[in-house]
Amino acid sequence: MDFQVSFTVNEKLFLRNPDSSALGKKIVKYGIELIHEIGFEHFTFKKLAIQVETTEASIYRYFENKHRLLLYILNWYWSYMEFLVDYTLKNIQDPKTKLEIILNLLSKDLGENSGILQYNINALNQIVISESSKAYLVKEISDINKDQVFKPYKDLCAKIATVITEYNPSYKFPRSLSSTLIETSHSQHYFAENLPRLTDLGTEKPQKFTLLFLQNLTFELLK
Repeated sequence: MDFQVSFTVNEKLFLRNPDSSALGKKIVKYGIELIHEIGFEHFTFKKLAIQVETTEASIYRYFENKHRLLLYILNWYWSYMEFLVDYTLKNIQDPKTKLEIILNLLSKDLGENSGILQYNINALNQIVISESSKAYLVKEISDINKDQVFKPYKDLCAKIATVITEYNPSYKFPRSLSSTLIETSHSQHYFAENLPRLTDLGTEKPQKFTLLFLQNLTFELLK
């Protein structure tokens, strides 16, 4: 599913807006692909500079460190996911159908895009599954949060919480459930692919298993 869209990312995440230049866009584009290929732990600006055919110093003019680049990438992704939720729920009235659509979006592989989107959405999706917790499981979380850099994620959670409340107005923890569903979609998919004995994967593929688990968790809890 491709859309000609772009999103404004929190200016606190960069020193110079990467969207303002061809080099900046290449830094983000190749940053996504390199993190996806080698993992965040092994990712460095030195390696990225080789991919982009520039210097480390040039990259540091855009991002203070690799954690800020990861946050930038994730901000863009959460904005995209919120857009997808809005787009796919358009004209849908039934709250259960809305929840089913959301759970499918959370668990599905987004696939390759044809270039209409700015970035490789499949690589982004895989980074979110395997690396996104590294954005907030840090000692500096309180200071980082003061800059509202998690707002796109919070907005997505709030939107899902609204649908949960539509489905079951008496449920007391819609925001907690919405964030749990998002994080569970990542952890169960990751475990199903890499540590399957931590799941009940069986013969299902990770994507299908994750969807079934999210459906069971959601509708059993809210019934």
